[in-house]
Amino acid sequence: MPLHDTDIAIVGAGILGLSHAYAAARRGLKVSVFERSATPLGASVRNFGQALVTGQPPGPMFALARDSRALWSAWAEAAGFHIRRNGSLLLARTRAEEELLEAFCEVRAPEHGYRVELLRGDALHDLYRGQFSHHRAALLGLDDQQVYSREAIPALVDYLRREHGVQFHFSTLVRDIEPGLIHSTAGRCRAEQIVLCSGHDYQTLLAEQIAALHPQVCRLQMLRVRPERDFGLDQAVLTGLSCVHYGAFSDLPEAEAIREQIREQQPELEEHGIHLLVSPTPRGELIIGDSHHYGADASPFNAEAVDEILLGLAEQTLGTRLAVVERWQGVYGARGPGPFSVLKAAPGVTAVLMHSGVGMSVGPALGERTVAGLLG
Repeated sequence: MPLHDTDIAIVGAGILGLSHAYAAARRGLKVSVFERSATPLGASVRNFGQALVTGQPPGPMFALARDSRALWSAWAEAAGFHIRRNGSLLLARTRAEEELLEAFCEVRAPEHGYRVELLRGDALHDLYRGQFSHHRAALLGLDDQQVYSREAIPALVDYLRREHGVQFHFSTLVRDIEPGLIHSTAGRCRAEQIVLCSGHDYQTLLAEQIAALHPQVCRLQMLRVRPERDFGLDQAVLTGLSCVHYGAFSDLPEAEAIREQIREQQPELEEHGIHLLVSPTPRGELIIGDSHHYGADASPFNAEAVDEILLGLAEQTLGTRLAVVERWQGVYGARGPGPFSVLKAAPGVTAVLMHSGVGMSVGPALGERTVAGLLG
């Protein structure tokens, strides 16, 4: 016997699954979400919680990030989770990094509508009572936000269940999908539309169709730390190293000088795909990372040398010693045909997959766009 009937069934309760659930439920649809674990445990809770607008390349990703910004603000207020709305700081450590930020502010930012400020001199020295005075400049991304994912994702689940009537089936494995029908360990579910948001799981469902995208898995080494001297950091922090990773900057001519510096002075950063990100938590601790290693599967083994590089970079950037509280491995789907895929696998069956680590930044608006498309 069928478990129940629903208008739209969503497989996966990470940020993509929840974004699609919200988009469908607010349009009056009956929504059911299936998640194989007892609580979301994938990329959406292992990350930095940074919803970056500034780092997205001009075009569709920038537009999705800007639209997602408003959704994050509304969700935080409605669901009651902590959100930082005071932007991000991208710190230039070298002249090459400073020149790239100058070029970005002079040309790309005004041309495409990035809301940023370049802080130097007194404006830089006034940040956190001079804590970042040893840097050359700081790019303030005014539209960037940050949440504490471990609390925000469960709060969003509770909000969708309580206020929008979304039915959640946790600890429920979906074994198979066919048009109009889901087969799960809790029974069958009939649905007009089925949306698969399976993260980096490419083998359980729609494996043949997903394999055609040639995706990989990226794993990241990450840490939660406690600063020896708490200076009240209240913004996400990046460095000029991020300029060769994020599309808003990486194709600018000035980025090549940064790449050359890395290759000549710190080749280990390129070898391990390291660029520093720092996110404050609501409890005064900091999440730091990360490295990038790609493959068909995520190796379970972390290298202590990589953690030491990350800690050294973070201590130099923040100007304080850090004590490690916790270590873990981030993971996300990567390297498909674009930053994300919306795959029409069968009539009424759609797979939505991220191929980059910016699901928190663009996922909310991507859910809106996909559901709107499904409903014509």
